[in-house]
Amino acid sequence: MSAVADAAAANGPLNGRLVALRRDLHRHPELSFAEVRTGDRLASELAALSPRRVERVARTGVVARIAGRDPSAPVVAIRGDIDALPIHEATGLPFASVNDGVMHACGHDVHATWAYGAAALLSAHPATGDVLVVLQPAEEVGEGASAVLESGALDDARVIFGAHVDRRFTVGQVVAQGGPLAASADTFEIELIGRGAHGARPHESADPIVCMAAIISSLQTIVARRVNPATPAVVTVGMVSAGTAPNVIPDRAVLRGTLRACDDATRDLLHAEVRAIATHVGAAHHVDVRVSSVGTGVPPVVNDARAATWAAEAATAVLGADAVVPLGTPNMAGEDFAWYQRRMPGCFLRVGARRENEAVIAAHSPQFDVAEDAILVGALVLAECARQASSALNAERR
Repeated sequence: MSAVADAAAANGPLNGRLVALRRDLHRHPELSFAEVRTGDRLASELAALSPRRVERVARTGVVARIAGRDPSAPVVAIRGDIDALPIHEATGLPFASVNDGVMHACGHDVHATWAYGAAALLSAHPATGDVLVVLQPAEEVGEGASAVLESGALDDARVIFGAHVDRRFTVGQVVAQGGPLAASADTFEIELIGRGAHGARPHESADPIVCMAAIISSLQTIVARRVNPATPAVVTVGMVSAGTAPNVIPDRAVLRGTLRACDDATRDLLHAEVRAIATHVGAAHHVDVRVSSVGTGVPPVVNDARAATWAAEAATAVLGADAVVPLGTPNMAGEDFAWYQRRMPGCFLRVGARRENEAVIAAHSPQFDVAEDAILVGALVLAECARQASSALNAERR
């Protein structure tokens, strides 16, 4: 924490502005693609830094181009997300949400703030080339990154960095490593069409509920028996629907769930196995099965090795050699930063957001909050990521 305290002392005025901005964003959270006030506030703050330009993209997003020392040098991007969740806040904070049923329960208020902070730091001490600072909407629904890319605002970016608060780690700890960091997140829906009957005469039916139970159990064998035990994967059935009365065997049942993997091959395997199991179990129960929706969500976040090296060097430069820590186990939640990595190399970091001896509070919970010391840490590390990458890419072109 001494490095964090030293950084806060050296950046006192900026740190105060960042805390005030974060609290304002936290008090006024907005859902995906409805971040109107949030986007306006961030655009105004960025414009005050006198960037080369500030543009509105992806409906409610903002991209600012922060001038580097050499306009011809390669361009680097930094991303922060800005949307909130449909959760009623129960933190008791003095700056708690005033928008009932909407809350920053995943730290995007912090991500937006430290992206602005990185822009401020890069305005004062520029990278070699220009840096695009992206304030992205709609991460929670997995659509914002694609919308930003479709706008063309990042067409000349060579590498991108982003970060997420993580209360599993303490303030001053940063995960910056190559390889898989977060999972793909796909949804599936299985509709079962059987034959209804009286509950007293099941032999006259083709019972979709019994079939559904067998499918649910069988789906759990995908990870247990079809996926390499060394490879992370999750199959979850989260919704089931069937029946209207306890003495009626219905003619229809529906189940929905999610599939998560950290590499494309395992992702493809999960999709194929869901279809195969549903089809064959249905046939055994004389029930027609329609895998009517296997939705393709966000791909896995896989950090580029070079970008991760630059990020680790940046965290070490800002916080010291002990700051960079391993992730431990992959995060099986989805993150639409992965769409940027399909277009260009990138590194997504996890930034410690818990004070020593504090409990770990789950993200997406009504009690979620972060240690505000993490805001400046994120800003400093992301700004230095941009400098490290910009310098290295510029050296390569000579």
